[in-house]
Amino acid sequence: MRNVRYLTSIAMAAVGLAFAPASQAQLRFEITGVGATQIPIAIAAFPGEESAQQKITAIVKADLARSGIFKLIDNSDALSDSSAINYGDWQKRGANALAVGSVQSLADGRFDVRYRLFDTVQSSQLSALSFGSQPQLMRLTAHKIADDIYQKLTGIPGIFSTRIAYVTKSGSEYRLEVADADGEGSQVALRSNEPIISPSWSPDGTKVAYVSFEMKKPVVYIQNLVTRQRSVVANFKGSNSAPSWSPDGSRLAVALTRDGYTQVYIINADGTGLRRLTNTAGIDTEPRFSADGGSVFFTSDRSGGPQIYKVSVDGGNAQRVTFNGTYNISPRVSPDGKTLAFIARRDGRFQLYALDLTNGQEQRLSDTDRDQSPSFAPNGKYIMYATESGRRGSLAIVSVDGRFKQRLTTQVGDIREPTWGPFMK
Repeated sequence: MRNVRYLTSIAMAAVGLAFAPASQAQLRFEITGVGATQIPIAIAAFPGEESAQQKITAIVKADLARSGIFKLIDNSDALSDSSAINYGDWQKRGANALAVGSVQSLADGRFDVRYRLFDTVQSSQLSALSFGSQPQLMRLTAHKIADDIYQKLTGIPGIFSTRIAYVTKSGSEYRLEVADADGEGSQVALRSNEPIISPSWSPDGTKVAYVSFEMKKPVVYIQNLVTRQRSVVANFKGSNSAPSWSPDGSRLAVALTRDGYTQVYIINADGTGLRRLTNTAGIDTEPRFSADGGSVFFTSDRSGGPQIYKVSVDGGNAQRVTFNGTYNISPRVSPDGKTLAFIARRDGRFQLYALDLTNGQEQRLSDTDRDQSPSFAPNGKYIMYATESGRRGSLAIVSVDGRFKQRLTTQVGDIREPTWGPFMK
């Protein structure tokens, strides 16, 4: 039976942002390397797509190319979702998979976008979807199609329709920006003449926690990206920093100096129920919840130099996690809980590393030397981090096996503090 899903609107997935556009800060991608294996796929032009401002097939192709695991087969064909498929012909062209579709203008101003995916080797249909899309959401529709292709051909959810947040600095102005995962459609969530650091997405993708210095000291805020409402979560004596959400979105782990040295605390998302988690005569900072929410990873100098530790959310003795080198910071745990990304200083270079938590194997993932702020994609297959390019802050993305790399730059200013948003439900 043909698997058709009709979406009357996908506006909810966009979580409408009413913020000011940041056109000058659009990200530009530079891609190097390819995945260990590549899946050859052809994307035929969707008849009718010229009626929309955004061409569906161009966006889908760009998404798949950025993933590093697809080889796009050149073709000039235009095939609709009702076209007969000559599987043998597409195999001869080198395509193991073929995507076709159509775009039709509707009387109410929306577009009816239809798409089908075929396995040319098995001569079978893998997927068929239909979207009722508002004109301003055509990019999101294309990202959803690319997500479906990625998942059907790899068995892993695609991340093209997710979003990212980051901080840009231009002159004396700091901006917290939110954009699609491909860097398009950036919106400014907050402008300030004081630093903004450490943004962190809520698990449902509707809020971002961050640290702002607008009170002339670091204070933790939560901002609702739908209503634009902000609330103060942590404004205690001294420094309030490094917010990280629990997997269920009910709590934050934060680093506070309210009782002396910087220590890790847990606080409810509404600012109540503060509880101290670590208690040492040193610095404990950069807390991150584990994937299951049962423990918190953090950076501590209790062994003489910064290393990464893990402690139960109920407290108790912390366990050291990193042992190679004398400087390991900024722990980030993969969504499946099996990999720890972090920044290590080796031979004077600050670089991105990944530690397999199941066997202790460590791998360097970056070839730059001023890396910071790693963040996993929600499918766990890519890591975004901040680095430098031409003495300016830029972002980079690397696959967890280190084979595929991307560099993201802006035309003006520095870009830092990236955080990759969750899957939208």
